[in-house]
Amino acid sequence: MLGKQPAGHGHLRANGAEESAPWLDALIYAEAGPDIPETIRVASVAFEDGEAIPPLFSALGEGESPPLRWRGVPDGAASIVLVVEDADSKTPEPFLHAIAVKTPGMDDDLIPGALCPENAFTEGLLLGVNSRGATSWTPPDPPPGHGAHRYVFQVYAVDRRPDFDAPPGRAEIIRFLQSRAIAKGRLTGIFERSA
Repeated sequence: MLGKQPAGHGHLRANGAEESAPWLDALIYAEAGPDIPETIRVASVAFEDGEAIPPLFSALGEGESPPLRWRGVPDGAASIVLVVEDADSKTPEPFLHAIAVKTPGMDDDLIPGALCPENAFTEGLLLGVNSRGATSWTPPDPPPGHGAHRYVFQVYAVDRRPDFDAPPGRAEIIRFLQSRAIAKGRLTGIFERSA
């Protein structure tokens, strides 16, 4: 099931700091377009950027998606697209944990568990297809002893409300973002499963 890790991924130092950022090149964050302004601030009350995601929000805990907040959505945004990827998965491309679309496009907050199917509708979310082929959230669950994984929560403001015929997957979201994203931002959380 696990393939080769994408080329260009960096590694974490012992203190969690990045040695370099080429690993971003494999993420939708780069594929959507390098010229998208990075003006959206993404945060969580559960963890700081570059810090550990609490086990509660992993497969070792409740497995709910963490609470999120984004600010700085520009005027003209019609919707928000949220993508969560594991930048360090040993798969041909980063493991896609969730895709969600939220309308209208504005500053907003998501409750814990918002990316789970049972909560998505009440949160106003349309869920896309993740790497498991499911329209849901897959919690962090790296192999034991595999080291620290970076989970990148990416928020995009788009200038048109998406009109997908079916729940979108990675390719559909990239094509849509390449033509419609007007701003982006990200939050990176770290999770490591001990050997």
